[in-house]
Amino acid sequence: MARITFIGAGSLGFTRGLVRDILTFPLLKDATLVLMDVNKERLEFARRAVGSIIEKGGYPARVEATLDRQEALKGADAVLCTILVGKTNVWGHDIEIPMKYGVDTNVGDTRGVSGVFRALRTIPVMVDICKDMERLCPDAILLNYTNPMGMLCRAMQRSSDIQVSGLCHSVQGTARMLAGWIKTPMDRITYVCGGINHQAWYVEFQKDRKDAYPLIRRAMKKPEIYNAEIVRNEMFLALGYYVSESSGHNSEYTWWFRKRPDLIEKYCTHGTGWNPGVYAYILKEYRSREKTWKKEVKDWFKKGAPISLERGHEYAACIIDAFMGGEPYKFNGNVPNTGLIPNLPQDACVEVPVLVNRRGLNPLYVGPLPLQLAALNNISIAVEEMAVEAALTGDPTLVYQAICYDPLTAAVLSLAEIKQMTGEMLKRNRRYLPQFKRIAI
Repeated sequence: MARITFIGAGSLGFTRGLVRDILTFPLLKDATLVLMDVNKERLEFARRAVGSIIEKGGYPARVEATLDRQEALKGADAVLCTILVGKTNVWGHDIEIPMKYGVDTNVGDTRGVSGVFRALRTIPVMVDICKDMERLCPDAILLNYTNPMGMLCRAMQRSSDIQVSGLCHSVQGTARMLAGWIKTPMDRITYVCGGINHQAWYVEFQKDRKDAYPLIRRAMKKPEIYNAEIVRNEMFLALGYYVSESSGHNSEYTWWFRKRPDLIEKYCTHGTGWNPGVYAYILKEYRSREKTWKKEVKDWFKKGAPISLERGHEYAACIIDAFMGGEPYKFNGNVPNTGLIPNLPQDACVEVPVLVNRRGLNPLYVGPLPLQLAALNNISIAVEEMAVEAALTGDPTLVYQAICYDPLTAAVLSLAEIKQMTGEMLKRNRRYLPQFKRIAI
């Protein structure tokens, strides 16, 4: 029987979906599902929700719930991590302080100023989880859903021998989007995608084993398709290859789209699929959700805890099934660069195809990226490497230097302004940065 541990199980929607998917596999239907969270009330709701799924499906599975992380990890075969360090208002400051200096962030959970500070807060906790796993379940795999994906995975992979991969929906999701644009079912599409998280590139995208990029260029001439992903479509037209993550995210990873109000108006406002930005989203939806989640969950239970028992699209369940001896499974995951992409730095965290089977995670060779793609990846990697080093050593100067090289920040601010902004953010985050003995730059 598999023992599967959820760290951050209070993320109720996510936990429900993952459990539902896991239990659809015959090999996992009798699993012990161990839920851990720091919030007692959320944990109890999660326990009840998982119990309801087990009952509805008639599964011989068991559920356990604990506030003790080490207890949850004992003997685990697989660990799923969905945590947030600091409340939503802390993330809000990650957006608001840069905005005050003119750095207009859209999502702010992966790169840039806000991504760096989210990493600084989260890396110590993630490394501690790995150290606990080394003692309590050294042969388990760790599947991480927490952002910023690249920096967290790099820190864990650098600090521990635990098999870690980060999971993101962007590669599979974008492939389906592109297939839809050219009106082709996915069973006729093949692709190779490699790079880094949220900035991976479809170096091959084929329909019936023939290059499909000419079809995509033709489709993009339709206003409804061009407007659906203005930023990514502009990047594709300039760089020749499609990037894996949404326009909302990619607008803040480069110099080209958010450094002036007129550019934000042109590229980042009117697309039909545009995310209006987490600056507004956090302040309204996330903060209101903190006030309403209890009522929503209670109402769900009053309705009989309705949930479809059909398998969804979360592929963590497929990975765990393969690792426990089921069918081998291929996905795009975040792993160390052991020569997989030769023109990106050795050991940096890259996002490449990975085959998982009983022996674990087996990353596949992608090859060198085209120069224009490697150039952008290497800049992002340089920022992430400095941020990870800062998080592990508690060096505030490295935090400042990492942000100096962030493309959007550098396009908007001088070095002196970046230093002032970084200092303000270090002060705001001080209580969440125990590894820093000083915060003065």
